[in-house]
This record gives sequence, C-alpha cells and structure tokens, in this order.
Amino acid sequence: MKKWIVILLTVAIVGGAAFVYYSRNANAEPLEIGAAAPDFTTSGALAGQEFQFSLSDKLKDGPVVLYFFPKVFTEGCTIEANMFADATAEFRAAGATVIGMSGDDIEGLKKFSVSECRDKFAVARADEKIIEDYQVRMAPGLAMTNRTSYVIDQSGKIVFVHSATKPQGHVTGTLAKVKALSKS
Repeated sequence: MKKWIVILLTVAIVGGAAFVYYSRNANAEPLEIGAAAPDFTTSGALAGQEFQFSLSDKLKDGPVVLYFFPKVFTEGCTIEANMFADATAEFRAAGATVIGMSGDDIEGLKKFSVSECRDKFAVARADEKIIEDYQVRMAPGLAMTNRTSYVIDQSGKIVFVHSATKPQGHVTGTLAKVKALSKS
C-alpha cells in the first residue's frame, strides 16, 4: 500500500511541475506594441452563421480588437464574451470591430456566437499558425489559446496588448484604446 502512495505522489508532483512549467513557458510573452499584426484568413461565426474572416479586409473598416480566449462555454470565456457583447455598441461607435479567437471547432463557435456573444460580434477559429503567429498558445501541443487581447490599428500595427488569465480588464482596456484612436 505504501508503495502505491509513493508512486501516486511522485506522479502528481512530476505532473504538476510539468504543468506549471508549460503554463509559464508556452508563448509566455504576447506580441509587443508596435509589432505588425500577422495577417490571416479563417472561418468565423456570427449569429450562428459561418463566414470567412480576413484581418486585412476588416482593417479597411477601422481598428480591430482580436481577443483570444481558451475554450467556448467555459466560465471565464463565457463571462468575457458576455462583457464584450454588452460593450459592442461602444466599440462600434468608436469605429472598431471585435472578434473573439479560439482554437475551438467552427460548430462550437457557431453555438457560442449565438448564446454567449448574443449575436453581437463574431468569433473565429484560431488555427495552429494563428496561435503561433500571435504567441498565444496555452501549452505545448494544445490548440488552446491563453487569454490575450490585441487592438490593431488600421495600419496593421498592434497598439494595445492585455494578457491576463481573468476576463476582467480585457474589455475596459481595449475599449479605452479604441476610443482614444477614434479621437486622434
């Protein structure tokens, strides 16, 4: 019996240490302010309808808020989507487009766009290249992103970054930046 307890404790300690290491070291630093935002085209969903999203096309309309989130229908991601939905009119008034980005499949994103985004803004699929390009991988080998928000101006430059585990602060920070951009 003691042997099994020692084995289980060893596995728990090693596994926990590996999780902490990967959590802290997988794309720990987001892209920097002033960096060129990598362009991409991907599948997205708005009000349950699939469409193709192109960053360069959307930037023609004004600044873009790309907010990366880990997983549809999880507590923090639902809270964050609801907060962005509540602020959508303010983002539009400032001339900005909001799009949530996740490694989830398009079917999950379609449902999430209706129930949690409340048909107010789009969510899109962050594939492996997008996750790598934006340095938002949660852990090696996972197609899950960490919680990072970027504001990209019309020239394609990153002008604001907020990376934090909790959803609070993402909406207020990105909204303040797009309002400042609309005044300049």
